[in-house]
Amino acid sequence: MIVLIGVLVVIVGFATKRNPLLVVGVAGIATGLLGGLSPREVLAAFGEGFASSRAVTIFAITLPVIGLLERHGLQEQARNVIHRFAGLTTGRFLTLYLGLRQLTAALGLNSLGGPAQTVRPLVAPMAEGAFEKRHGPLSGRAREKVRSFSSSADTVGLFFGEDCFLAVGSILLITGFVNTTYDQHLEPLQLALWAIPMAVCAFLVHGARLLRLDRTLAREAGTGPGGSAQVLTGAEEATK
Repeated sequence: MIVLIGVLVVIVGFATKRNPLLVVGVAGIATGLLGGLSPREVLAAFGEGFASSRAVTIFAITLPVIGLLERHGLQEQARNVIHRFAGLTTGRFLTLYLGLRQLTAALGLNSLGGPAQTVRPLVAPMAEGAFEKRHGPLSGRAREKVRSFSSSADTVGLFFGEDCFLAVGSILLITGFVNTTYDQHLEPLQLALWAIPMAVCAFLVHGARLLRLDRTLAREAGTGPGGSAQVLTGAEEATK
């Protein structure tokens, strides 16, 4: 039981908002040492884990590319595109993205979206632009809320959409474990079909939250039914 102290280290570290990489590293070292491994064996375990999961280092290529695109105006162009659609609000746009993310994940195209390659450079700026088009500049708190909901649309869409794909790792893991442990003959198609109603429910629930976001942001900006401030468009200001 003493090796579970590593789990406690993770909980305390995240609760106190420490650096995630440092927290996980310390937890791994503590678990290894308490489990009877020598410092050399702990280091070897870290090296083997890194070598067998080299795909996690793809960020070393992704982040510089995204940074260059942002430096040359990617976010500004995303805002300009969203301004062309008059009826598209922040909530409606994020709901559309949620549905698109679920559909692509259900087809096994998980890499088409993601926080680094899609949410930060495209989805969040477009969601912010949809709000600014109607209500003016975002406050700091409202901007963080829009960004968090943009990330949640991507996460929820991927989480509930990928289980509808037959060859996703989670489906294969469940079927393999059940068939081996309980001597069953569970097919991936059976799990994928059961995942479809869950994906629909997730879309309806989170989609409703995203649509409600429009009223919340308008109220906080003082331009909704509960607010008193009025945002003048450029044409109205020019006539004064």
